[in-house]
Amino acid sequence: MSELLDATLRHLRALVAFDTRNPPRAIDEGGIFAYLREQLAGFQCTTTDHGVGAVSLLAMRGRPNLLFNVHLDTVPDSPHWSASPFELRLDGGRAIGLGACDIKGAAAAFVAAANATSGDCAFLFTSDEEANDARCIAGFLKDRAAELAFDAVVVAEPTRGEAVLAHRGISSVLMRFAGRAGHASGEQTPADSALHQAVRWSARAMGHVESLAHARFGGLTGLRFNIGRIEGGIKANVIAPTAELRFGFRPLPSMDGDELLATFRSFAEPAAVEFTETFRGGPLPGGDVAGAEARRLAARDLADALDLPIGNAVDFWTEAALFSQAGYTTLVYGPGDIAQAHTADEWVALEQLQRYVETIERIIEQCGRGQPLLDSRVQEGTQE
Repeated sequence: MSELLDATLRHLRALVAFDTRNPPRAIDEGGIFAYLREQLAGFQCTTTDHGVGAVSLLAMRGRPNLLFNVHLDTVPDSPHWSASPFELRLDGGRAIGLGACDIKGAAAAFVAAANATSGDCAFLFTSDEEANDARCIAGFLKDRAAELAFDAVVVAEPTRGEAVLAHRGISSVLMRFAGRAGHASGEQTPADSALHQAVRWSARAMGHVESLAHARFGGLTGLRFNIGRIEGGIKANVIAPTAELRFGFRPLPSMDGDELLATFRSFAEPAAVEFTETFRGGPLPGGDVAGAEARRLAARDLADALDLPIGNAVDFWTEAALFSQAGYTTLVYGPGDIAQAHTADEWVALEQLQRYVETIERIIEQCGRGQPLLDSRVQEGTQE
């Protein structure tokens, strides 16, 4: 085992031991954040409490042109763990522990690589990603981003050690339908049953999704769509007076989220009494639809500049979209496989951790020489 990997595992063991489950997100400026501040000697550290357990730590050394971002919160553990989720175990080339894959392994590698180098570097550690409540990054973009002027951002998520340049966005919607209670033996108009309205809406929505099956962007195809819940009515012989439906969709970067929402809304006849988007995360690359491909090419040039292998676009959402929306050239790059994230006995391969920490060490030295990371042509997203 190399010294770098040994240091990474030492930090990972400490990070896994901190309970950062989200929910309940019982996180403050101490605990895991105090540990990171202690380990990052020589860094200027700024810890910010954004409320309700959303805490961020910006750690900087020198004047870096690249920002690394990683979240420290985890999903709750399940009862199917074979041992304590807060005790790191090494077994068969795997490091097993809650958050080891998603994504404390990368956080541990950042600390180990930083302490093995002297180059300029910057890390933004956050604790609110798993709740789809991006207070930390929103706060950073509002309060600190302009003064720091990073060229680009690398967001750590499980990508099997490959640079991901594009992923889908995500929207979640609540709909409510209103009908008129009555005896089911009588003839009904289309507006009488709230449940019938919901079912007709569902058929129209799924038909629209099928019509988009051949849309493509960066290796991704079609619109992902799911009706997660339909609830309402009283019993079989009573016309349903109310119904509630929850659905979600995951658009390509080349799709207009507002247009999709308007289209889905229009399928309700009569109009739904409520149509509320409860969450939206933009796609990667972010920004206007017309410039999506140019921004993807800029991220490809960033991966080339950092000598990172380029992987396929992915269907899951990441907070890289928030940085991209704000105008940063952004890619996703981390150890671990998304298939192991959020599972019992979650794990990350030691071989991937080894390769990742070595790469981060190299990038810190590369980006700490005072040279521009990207030329202006790439930075503006005009690379052909």
